[in-house]
Amino acid sequence: MTGKLYVVPNLLGAVAPAAVLPSGTLEIARGLTRWIVETPKVARAFLKSVDVARPIAELDISALEIKAGRRGLDPVIAALRAGEDVGLLSDAGCPGVADPGAVLVATAHEQGIRVVPLVGPSAILLALMASGMNGQQFCFHGYLPVKPDARTSALRALEQQSRSNARTELFIETPYRNAAMLGAMATALNPATRICVAADLTLATEIVECRPASQWQRIDHARFDRRPAIFLLQA
Repeated sequence: MTGKLYVVPNLLGAVAPAAVLPSGTLEIARGLTRWIVETPKVARAFLKSVDVARPIAELDISALEIKAGRRGLDPVIAALRAGEDVGLLSDAGCPGVADPGAVLVATAHEQGIRVVPLVGPSAILLALMASGMNGQQFCFHGYLPVKPDARTSALRALEQQSRSNARTELFIETPYRNAAMLGAMATALNPATRICVAADLTLATEIVECRPASQWQRIDHARFDRRPAIFLLQA
């Protein structure tokens, strides 16, 4: 029999694992001895925090070689086909959702290997839940352009898509550019367009604020500087 590929959500920041991850997820993560991960150093910190059953040094932890494509997955696929269970872990949140890992999951399906997604935090879904915006129709866009003119054009295009499709538009930004992004949103979007920022989700410093673009012009955007955040808009 083949092993199972467990898709394991990581924490979104420094928080007690039991406060965010259910007991079933923790139990499986503690028992796995082979992992393929986004960043080994981050993975070792996570595994230490969940109190794995064996010493960290005895675990088989390999980096997910994205540039190598499917050829780089041969060792982990061989282990799965040999009956060994494997955990897939990204640096934060859910693997394959705005994070690497989809290529391994797709390859596992092609090989007839069972994929088991475990319960844990997704910043995108948590932000949508807390926004009060349309959760029936929404679209995630990853990162927007950095240059001001291109960023403004992208924001206005998302606003038009939101209006035309009656949906919520979500995206992320490098944390040190959060203040600049909020400033651009407040000035580029229609005054009535709703903007929501969800920062430090699941942490003690978590903050979710939603208001029209016109009101964001009077808010201190620096409060969100260097804090992992999800941005949402609905026209």
